[in-house]
Amino acid sequence: MKNSIKIKIFSLFLLFTFFLTTGFGCRCVPKKIKEATKPIKLVYWRVWDDQSSMNDIISAYRQFHPYVEIVYRQVRYEEYEDALKEAWLRDEGPDIFSLPNTWLRKYQDLLLPLPEKITLPYISVKKTLWRKEIITTLKTEKTLTLKKLKENFVDAVYKDVVIDNKIYSLPYSLDTLVLFYNRDLLNNALIPFPPKTWEEFKEQVKKMTLQDEEGNIIQAGAALGTAENIVRSTDILSLLMMQSGTRMTDESGLATFHLSIKGEEDYFPGEDALRFYTDFSNPSREVFTWNEKMPQNLEAFCQGKLAFFFGYSYHLGLIQTQAPKLNFGIAPVPQLSGALKEVNYAHYWTEVVYYKTKHVNEAWKFLQFASSEEQVKKYLEKTKKPTALRALINQQLEDYDLEIFARQVLTARSWYRGRNFEAVEDIFKEMINSVVRGYLDYKEAIKQAAMKVNQTM
Repeated sequence: MKNSIKIKIFSLFLLFTFFLTTGFGCRCVPKKIKEATKPIKLVYWRVWDDQSSMNDIISAYRQFHPYVEIVYRQVRYEEYEDALKEAWLRDEGPDIFSLPNTWLRKYQDLLLPLPEKITLPYISVKKTLWRKEIITTLKTEKTLTLKKLKENFVDAVYKDVVIDNKIYSLPYSLDTLVLFYNRDLLNNALIPFPPKTWEEFKEQVKKMTLQDEEGNIIQAGAALGTAENIVRSTDILSLLMMQSGTRMTDESGLATFHLSIKGEEDYFPGEDALRFYTDFSNPSREVFTWNEKMPQNLEAFCQGKLAFFFGYSYHLGLIQTQAPKLNFGIAPVPQLSGALKEVNYAHYWTEVVYYKTKHVNEAWKFLQFASSEEQVKKYLEKTKKPTALRALINQQLEDYDLEIFARQVLTARSWYRGRNFEAVEDIFKEMINSVVRGYLDYKEAIKQAAMKVNQTM
């Protein structure tokens, strides 16, 4: 009898322990939460970074939302836009994907802006002495406001990603044009430091340009003046225009880079910038250093035949890979002498949500999470990219490779190129070519370019 009682007590103890340790029967999962935590899949497409760059962030996100699987795919740049279009035609577009900042307007109709509120289930674990309990709660929270966006990110981001007072994307980084220079060529020309102003730049280019007896350029001071054999020639010319005070577009988005400055009707800064740029490929100018017969400027720089190369942070890795023994440095892009404000040029990729996604809350929550200071640091440390967040600038100023980029992000900006950015790039190249090849003078070339750009808006 006593043994029977002991067995029953022991059985009840085991059952009680089972209830405590499993949480079974402690609380019923509401139907609403049960529906919200059904497994879902977010498909994410990007170009330049493989999955390892995002793994830590994805894992951290899934700690709170384990029901969300994020399928990451890296697509080659040459195939990216066509791959997106084909996926959209099949109604299989990715939930989240990346776009260059200049593409946002083109694809605005296919993007879903950040909603004001997000409701999501949060899963946490509560541990006591007796049991481990999984708690699932539905939370509704306000999303990033325009005010917070402006406070957290550098100015260029706000100007690019906010359309009609709505946030259409969030970036992880922001790149700027910098000046790569060949230390050995500067040393040989007895130039101790790279130029800080364009006047210094011109003088140094003249010292480092070498021609043979037949007038062929055998060592170029800089790659400027042409369109086809210069990486991002449109960006470089745009930078020169903006530094000179050119108003690239008006409030409605129409091109105005061919017009004079208000109050100075005789000064056309855009035309002046075009002249300055193309002078470097004009044999009749003292600064002649480059022409259309030259190789691609990145190739010439890696071969040690070019002193100055304008590029972005992603060129750093390319140069180190293609020319591991090249003795080079990085400097800020030159500014105008006596300018009160620095002007730098921004070019970057930013993350967006597809308007047909079935998982709006999860997608936008992920982008907010991934672009936050705590999480995006993991991405930036792995990819060695410049930050778009104000809070991380000082930290990157201590990084040898990123210091120059970090110094420029606060003064970097771009300009609205309408919905057909590719056409605008082609128009700028055509404008450069028409001057270099003698088809048009500066005034007519820039006037025609502005007219063509406005036709694409």
